[in-house]
Amino acid sequence: MNGLELSREYFETYGRKMLEEFPETLPYLAVGLVGSGSEALGFDDEMSQDHDFEPGFCIFLPDETIVDRKEAFRLERAYAKLPKEFMGFKRSLVNPVGGARHGVFRTAEFYMDKAGTDGKDLTIGDWFRLPSYALREATDGEVFIDNYGEFTNIREMLLAMPEDVRLKKLAGHLLLMAQAGQYNYPRIAKRGENGAAQLAIFEFVKSTLEAVFLLNREYMPFYKWSFRAMRDLLFLNELEEPLCSLMTTGNDPENARKKLVLIERICASIIGELQRQDITKAVCSEMEKHAYSVNDHISDSEIRNLHILYAV
Repeated sequence: MNGLELSREYFETYGRKMLEEFPETLPYLAVGLVGSGSEALGFDDEMSQDHDFEPGFCIFLPDETIVDRKEAFRLERAYAKLPKEFMGFKRSLVNPVGGARHGVFRTAEFYMDKAGTDGKDLTIGDWFRLPSYALREATDGEVFIDNYGEFTNIREMLLAMPEDVRLKKLAGHLLLMAQAGQYNYPRIAKRGENGAAQLAIFEFVKSTLEAVFLLNREYMPFYKWSFRAMRDLLFLNELEEPLCSLMTTGNDPENARKKLVLIERICASIIGELQRQDITKAVCSEMEKHAYSVNDHISDSEIRNLHILYAV
């Protein structure tokens, strides 16, 4: 049983009945498991259970003009009294690093903590400022119930990145792929600078991962989960193996030749998806030209005319 399943079962077994004791507040509640931790991503396993793993769920409340502080405190006390053990797992009395992951939260404060915005007045500048892992953390997991709708409305808004923002971010990462992989790596490897060559590979892989998630219209999670999340993507998930190979092999002349072949194959796959989505007009294998072509597809002239690396 993973963390999401455990949370849902704990809520259905104890939480739903507890909330029935708050009939005046129940219409304004949202409940689920969203936020930090592998369990919210659905990636947890037995190893994940050695820390910050427990039965629990999140209760989200609107601001104090709708549910006042006294009522929120009553909910916190009721939640604290729920059984301390469930299906062989114990609730921890100590909050993990970064703060509580279960319990009672204000919706606006939750989104402000995770994404630096309450989600109600998100500007184009905010979209450029927010990193993908923060947006993923703010929109991952599962909402079990949302009677008021506020939590889900903000969640859906954050999931709907404006197309011009997506294209600007994508163009920047495509250009970084070109710089690090197609241009800098072969020159550095030829000089025998092994450390710098591997750094170029890492930069290429990082930007490729970002591009793959953007092409899938998904947010890339925190770096340690990026490859795991890639396996679940609809498009380009087959690039996981060659990207891992780039990072785990050396840069001697023979390996460098093999890596250059892999880099070009990866770029060709990305270009194929760009063409499938009809967001490039370039007809070559040079990722730099495709980056500028993607940028040219941006509708808003102010965004289009920003430096191509503005959003990365």
